[in-house]
Amino acid sequence: MTEQASSATTPKGSGVVRIASVAALGGLLFGYDSAVINGAVSAIEKHFEVAPGPLGFAVAAALIGAAAGAFTGGRIADRIGRLRVMQIAAVLFFISAIGCGLSNSLTLFVIFRIVGGVAVGIASVIAPAYIAEISPPHIRGRLGSLQQLAIVSGIFVSLLVDYLLAEAAGGSSGMLWMGLEAWRWMFIMMFIPAIAYGGLSLTIPESPRFLVAQGNPEAAQKILAKVLGVGAGETVQKIQASLSSSHKPSMADLKSPKGGWYPIVWVGIGLAVFQQFVGINVIFYYSNVLWEAVGFTESSSFVITVLTSVTNIVTTLIAIAAVDRAGRRPLLIIGSIGMTVALGAMAFIFGTAPVVNGVPQLGAMGPVALAAANVFVIAFGMSWGPVMWIMLGEMFPNMYRGAALSVAGFAQWVANWIVTVTFPTLKDVSLGLAYGLYAAFALLSLLFVLRFVKETKGVALEDMDDGGFVPGGH
Repeated sequence: MTEQASSATTPKGSGVVRIASVAALGGLLFGYDSAVINGAVSAIEKHFEVAPGPLGFAVAAALIGAAAGAFTGGRIADRIGRLRVMQIAAVLFFISAIGCGLSNSLTLFVIFRIVGGVAVGIASVIAPAYIAEISPPHIRGRLGSLQQLAIVSGIFVSLLVDYLLAEAAGGSSGMLWMGLEAWRWMFIMMFIPAIAYGGLSLTIPESPRFLVAQGNPEAAQKILAKVLGVGAGETVQKIQASLSSSHKPSMADLKSPKGGWYPIVWVGIGLAVFQQFVGINVIFYYSNVLWEAVGFTESSSFVITVLTSVTNIVTTLIAIAAVDRAGRRPLLIIGSIGMTVALGAMAFIFGTAPVVNGVPQLGAMGPVALAAANVFVIAFGMSWGPVMWIMLGEMFPNMYRGAALSVAGFAQWVANWIVTVTFPTLKDVSLGLAYGLYAAFALLSLLFVLRFVKETKGVALEDMDDGGFVPGGH
């Protein structure tokens, strides 16, 4: 503990933005690992001669690991620190990258995808918590948005890498360097950001909230003095008041004196589940297969997918600019409305299109469907994408932030898994039905926000309470 605290008291770099950016690198690996499968799906199906059911499982295998990583990540971070958990995640990302790229059987491939998934799950809960705990309240939303910006940037990088490697090899199944197919290099390339993440995590300070919980308020105050400028001593006192030095974090902390979990925990779970049940990851996990199914070539599908990821980055930048001004709740409301309209349009287009040999014949409605898909990405990217992660990092009281994040993160990845494994079957039944279900969940997400979500803009972490079921959000 002494060595860790000592290193924590001398952070290097240009301040809190750099510190938050390093922590957000876990999000870049999260995005890369999640989306890299997109460009490799067809090649994996051919190489391992996989039926649709096992293929869906292979695509979703990382999500099993992610659920486990998310469930344990927050609690482990409460015991050994945020930085150590980041470094563990970096090692797991590296192992997954090499393992997936060199796998000679579907079983091994799935195992290493699960390993990468554990890293993704850990990164998904540790970055929002750390960034929220290191950030001044007035810019916490913008810094928290860096997590989502990193995620969508990772998605873009992975899709661009997929496209470039596939083009260089003449297809994702084509041979590239060292006698390995292009799809294998798509995974191997992840070792570069994994090393960067692990190395840079050695240059940032430990979370001051964790240091106070570990009985080292002096180190916490020095870090807070750097990132806050003023009020560090007062903040440490407030952190100490919100924690108990003799308390050991556990899942039991989530239990309310009135019985059951605190309402705010259920609100966090709701936010996490709705973010996935609108079907956003269908766009990024299956978009190549989807656009090929409605008549686009593999090369054109790659280009469409990359352009969609660029749209996601631009809209996340809009959210970063707006979240500390407009607030979290208004962005969620606007996003839910936009997603409902866009998904409703896609459900109508695919549901009414004639089907020939299992392929919807969109004809002139093809560009309209593509536009609707991008409107959906825009609505998600400026709202639920970044705002859910921001709120999960900041909405829970200090006493049980790690445990609550673990539960909400677990729920998020289970929901992601459900959407991912069910889409291939839904697609075969009717794309109109699939998008109709996602549109229904988008509408329900609007009602959920209006009824249960309250604003957290500008509220100090030490002032977060155990509530959450606040009509009107005030």
